[in-house]
Amino acid sequence: MEPPLELIEVEQGTNVTSRQTALDAVIDFTGGVAGGIATVYVGQPLDTVKVKIQTFPTMYRNALDCFVQTFKQDGIARGLYAGTVPSLAANISENAVLFCAYGMCKKIVTKLVKKSTVTSLNPLENALAGSGAAFFSSFTLCPTELIKCRLQAMREMATGGQLDGGLERLKIGPWGLTREILHAEGVPGLFKGLTSTLLREMPGYFFFFGGYEICRDLLTPVGKTKEEIGVWRTIVCGGVGGVALWVAIFPADVCKSRIQVQSVSGKAPTFRYTFMNILRNEGVRALYKGLGPTVIRTFPATGALFLAYEYTSKVLYRLMDKDKE
Repeated sequence: MEPPLELIEVEQGTNVTSRQTALDAVIDFTGGVAGGIATVYVGQPLDTVKVKIQTFPTMYRNALDCFVQTFKQDGIARGLYAGTVPSLAANISENAVLFCAYGMCKKIVTKLVKKSTVTSLNPLENALAGSGAAFFSSFTLCPTELIKCRLQAMREMATGGQLDGGLERLKIGPWGLTREILHAEGVPGLFKGLTSTLLREMPGYFFFFGGYEICRDLLTPVGKTKEEIGVWRTIVCGGVGGVALWVAIFPADVCKSRIQVQSVSGKAPTFRYTFMNILRNEGVRALYKGLGPTVIRTFPATGALFLAYEYTSKVLYRLMDKDKE
């Protein structure tokens, strides 16, 4: 006996919805990968400066001094672009998971607020979806961020006597460092700073996606949609979102970097202990050490991230539409 026509239509509709959801997830994931690659190559040198200043604030007069000394001592590849491989791994994995989860979270928020499509969400609702997505991306980000930060600050750690082997340790690469941590501390050693990462990422991406969407609303020309704002407006909106993120969460990022870099072995200090220790001994300004190069770096880097994400997604959707014809 054949099923009723109504049941067949429901089943077909469910299959189409499931396929579309899976397709959206794959496209968001791919767009995040492209965005992660773009942001690393644009912003890595100043990210290295940021980490050095955060973790060893007394070694350099300012960001420019740190940049110049790093270039003179270690050059471009081993100096300013130190930690690029784990940084690529961190940003690709984080942004792939982040944008994939962001797409899913937007659909959940759409249902919760009872709107018809994700494009009808306002900036606050997009910001809430972004905060939820950051929970998932934090677990992929923490281990790769730890390796990246330690490689970036390797010279300072060796000079300060925090590493056995001294400056000879500068020759170690990301895979060698990962093996050392796993051998000495096991998998938990790669997740030092996870609490700090969550405390940084979830509120941070609320401001990140909120700032991006507010800027898109303001810069959308009359008679056009947010998807039609063009290259330069997309870069500006991405830059605004990135600056909003870092200004909001920089103290948490300083604590995360300290925990990950200075806890080379043994039990890592808690986020609260690290935060209060910096506040008591170094003052409020230490919690914003490195903000200047971060803001300078993040505007073009985050602009490149959103540009790569948006246009990769557009190209993939167009290719899918052609296949359907």
